[in-house]
Amino acid sequence: MGAVGVAMDDGVRLRTWTTGAGSTPVVLISGGPGLPDYLGPVAALARDGCVVHRYDQRGTGGSPWDGPHTVARHVRDLVSLLDAWGHDRVVLAGHSYGTNLASYFLLAHPERVAGMVPIAGPFLEPWREADRATQRERRTARQQARLAELGGLAARTEAEEIEFLALSWFTDHADRARAWEWALASARTVRPVNYTMNAQLNAATRADPLEAHLDELRDRRPPATVIIGGAGDSRPAGALRRLGTRLGCDVVIIPGAGHAPWLEAPEQFGPALRTALDRT
Repeated sequence: MGAVGVAMDDGVRLRTWTTGAGSTPVVLISGGPGLPDYLGPVAALARDGCVVHRYDQRGTGGSPWDGPHTVARHVRDLVSLLDAWGHDRVVLAGHSYGTNLASYFLLAHPERVAGMVPIAGPFLEPWREADRATQRERRTARQQARLAELGGLAARTEAEEIEFLALSWFTDHADRARAWEWALASARTVRPVNYTMNAQLNAATRADPLEAHLDELRDRRPPATVIIGGAGDSRPAGALRRLGTRLGCDVVIIPGAGHAPWLEAPEQFGPALRTALDRT
């Protein structure tokens, strides 16, 4: 099915896609924050019997928006989408920052969440220094210097932006032989980045971190909750395991996969995703 615009409570229209058919509604939430949807390949791996929804969050891709971004605003958008799609309860499958947004949605509306499949997140602190250290190890000194140079520019050309994003993202991948190829492909297609949205939502999550709500998340999470991560992600898999212990849910760590396990290990990620969805 092609893209469909869905109106929010303030009149903003979000671009959405729906694929599959069945009795299990699944909503995929992309990360960033500030990136358009890129989870089409994940939707294709969902099992038969699932209707899978994706959307560009306001301010990204085909969902234009020029205004302040708050977690509460994006949670309200998701409520409006569930209403428009006609679902009382859904399985939320977020990726990276999308796992944070899914978690904040669960805190606000547990009655509307039938299952959770967080992919490559959320990461339980402390994890950032380990992530930065791995990224530094995976970049050469020249690459690190070039990334800093491009990041310091007041404005970047299109070619410079693609190079900046590829340098930022290739450390996400465990397969060092193909990491640059994958990152460059993403840098050319998963654009433009809404840097204002990124800064505002990251500031909001720092001000109200999920770590402060772990007891609530444990109490409200649905029994069908499975965290999936990659052993080769620059972000430490141990942070996902710690979160699983705190929440009392299963954690599947895929060997040889990085931050996008459906790309690096689809033969392992696909069954893990379908098994998690079967539990709902």
